Amino acid sequence: MHQFHIEPLLGSDTWELAGFNIAFTNSAMWMAITTILLTIFVAGGMKRELVPGRWQMTVEYFTGFIDDMLEANIGKEGRKYVPYIFSLFMFILFANILGLMPIGLIGLHPFTFTSHFTVTGVLAIISFAIVLVVGFWKHGIKFFSLFVPHGTPLPMIPIIFPIELISFLVRPFSLALRLFVAMMAGHVLLKVLSSFVIDGSNAGPEFAALVGIPSFILMIGISALEILVAGIQAYVFALLTSLYINDAEHLH
Repeated sequence: MHQFHIEPLLGSDTWELAGFNIAFTNSAMWMAITTILLTIFVAGGMKRELVPGRWQMTVEYFTGFIDDMLEANIGKEGRKYVPYIFSLFMFILFANILGLMPIGLIGLHPFTFTSHFTVTGVLAIISFAIVLVVGFWKHGIKFFSLFVPHGTPLPMIPIIFPIELISFLVRPFSLALRLFVAMMAGHVLLKVLSSFVIDGSNAGPEFAALVGIPSFILMIGISALEILVAGIQAYVFALLTSLYINDAEHLH
């Protein structure tokens, strides 16, 4: 599990402010790297050339993809959320893919910070906070009608309301848990398979043929699957966020 350890790069475990450690860690470094690369990616696609290059077309494709998703799930009101959902989707996508880069070959250790529940939890809380702000700003106290489905018989309201409320409050937890589990499980599996390859090779040619080679072939397949999972999880996080915002916008 060493690949998930958060280690201070600048400072130490004793650097604290109001009881919180403020050392610059490997997790913070990879968040900064992800932010910088995402900024360069978006900036490079905003040249607005008469004949768009591949870079500009890629940025426009992802922007259009998010815009279409929001329009399908929220309607015309969804356009104002494009900057946030686009940033959320691309940030998670870049983070997931960077964590899969084979830069260990040159002595660097990639760190997938989306495999930590604290990170995915903060992203989910931000999305949930936007839902609450939009809901109460637009509908006021009527926002609580979201927890009473239309047509619910009056005697059933005391039962349905707390169930719907608990279901609503669990949303940020499930949103964060889904991404965290998917990324952590994939990396653990790759680590286990890589240990089979190394141990099998060190045990001799017979074990290398019996265990090492099949494990290596399986690693290639799992790595390809993890790239797909990286994109799917970013999409699911953005999609569910847009659906939750839709509930705040339309109360249904």
